[in-house]
Formats: sequence, C-alpha cells, structure tokens
Amino acid sequence: MNLQETFKNYGLGVMATANSAGAVNTAIYARPHVIDDQTLVWGMTDGRTFHNLVENPHASYLFRESGPGFRGVRVALERIKTEVGGEMLATIKQNTNEVVGPGAGAAVTHAVWFKIVQIRPLI
Repeated sequence: MNLQETFKNYGLGVMATANSAGAVNTAIYARPHVIDDQTLVWGMTDGRTFHNLVENPHASYLFRESGPGFRGVRVALERIKTEVGGEMLATIKQNTNEVVGPGAGAAVTHAVWFKIVQIRPLI
C-alpha cells in the first residue's frame, strides 16, 4: 500500500492511544507526514494523546478517505522519538498555520515519530 498516495487524499483521521493503566483515548488527527514506508510523523499538542504516548508508545491510526464507500487504512504504530524543536516541528507548525489559521501552529509542541508496525485496509 502506498501511504504517500493514500494520505494525499482528504479524509478523516482518528488516533487511538491508551495510558499505562489501559484507559483508551481517541482523537481526530490530521494526515501524517510520510517519511518513508516505515515512518510517519504527527504534530501534537500537550494533550491526552501525547501524555498517553509518553506512558505507552503504542497507538493506532484510522484514516477514512473522503467520498463514497469506505476507502482508507488502519495503521498500528509504535512511538520511536519525540522532538520539541527542529525542522520537522517547524514544518508542522507552518502547515498548521496555513490549514487551520494564523497562530494555530503555536499549540503544536511536539513532533512525534512512529514506526509502522502493521498496515491494514479500512475494511
């Protein structure tokens, strides 16, 4: 599956995480930055999703492409690193300002890098 092509499309993304006690959280998340066929990066605020990933590095991301039917992907992930500065975070902040609105990128405090553990079709 070509994730570069999949994530070029508009759609709805949901990230699921759990803390160390197993309490699950889901949140709407933008399409990731595709680094290569094994690495994805998301910008994150200092919220529940990020805090869960500090306690438990495993996550799942579901992306449903816009349009009729159920095209998309489910991706099992494992956090490999977090950055609080650098080029990737700057790019994410800039993209957020362009898509959401001026100043919106200021809320993004982390670039979180993930290894892809498994990719499955949406259905």
